[in-house]
Amino acid sequence: MSITKPVALVTGASSGIGAAFARALATRGDDLVIVARDEARLEELAESLEKEHGTEVEVLATDLTSKKGLAVVEARLESAEPAVDLLVNNAGMGTFGKFAELPREAEARVVRLNVMAIMQLSHAALPAMVERGRGGIINVSSLAGHQPTPLNATYAGTKAFVTSFSQALHEELRGTGVNVMVLCPGFTRTEFQERAGLDSGSVPSFLWQQPEPVVEAALRAYDRGRAVCFPGALNQAGAVFSSAMPAAITRRIAGAVVPRVE
Repeated sequence: MSITKPVALVTGASSGIGAAFARALATRGDDLVIVARDEARLEELAESLEKEHGTEVEVLATDLTSKKGLAVVEARLESAEPAVDLLVNNAGMGTFGKFAELPREAEARVVRLNVMAIMQLSHAALPAMVERGRGGIINVSSLAGHQPTPLNATYAGTKAFVTSFSQALHEELRGTGVNVMVLCPGFTRTEFQERAGLDSGSVPSFLWQQPEPVVEAALRAYDRGRAVCFPGALNQAGAVFSSAMPAAITRRIAGAVVPRVE
């Protein structure tokens, strides 16, 4: 990898928002470290980015829900050859259904990926960034982190952690030259819904965004040093509404939006 170009590490880069981040950062001139479980997809993406943008791409095919897989990425973030300038913690997963009926191990995997991996990778990346006086992290949360979400209880709970954790770090790092920002998208056209077992057909079409404008808004906000990014006017309005209204109301509205389980 070139030592003169910024290096970004993107987790969950094989599809959706993560792949869109990888493409946008390559377009900006960054070299990349891309992380996901699907090695074939990562290699295909790496080949495309190298061909189109001359980007040097390092592929780490690993499972961030395992200690061994997480350790691989932690070690890369702690390495200085070359140092990672931007960490995009995008990898995430969810489940859909009544919590008491979902497999316990599946719920535990959601917590390991959405909470523990983000916390540990952030901790691996930040000391060197603070020492250099530059760099940053974008943690991908969700609008779901701003209100209790029936049938997505564990997922929404983990995203509430990501949102709070990221904003706390943003404030801790004020004046260091390092920024942590949380990205809170709403419904986005990715493979997430299918993998979570969510029938997204009942969600109104006007609520959906594509990954590319979500990433464009995120990078624009990050460049401005923002703490939080809500991509799109509807998501911004939704965040304001969720913050202003009592949880008893917002959780019922959220329960009405997501499909019901009989």
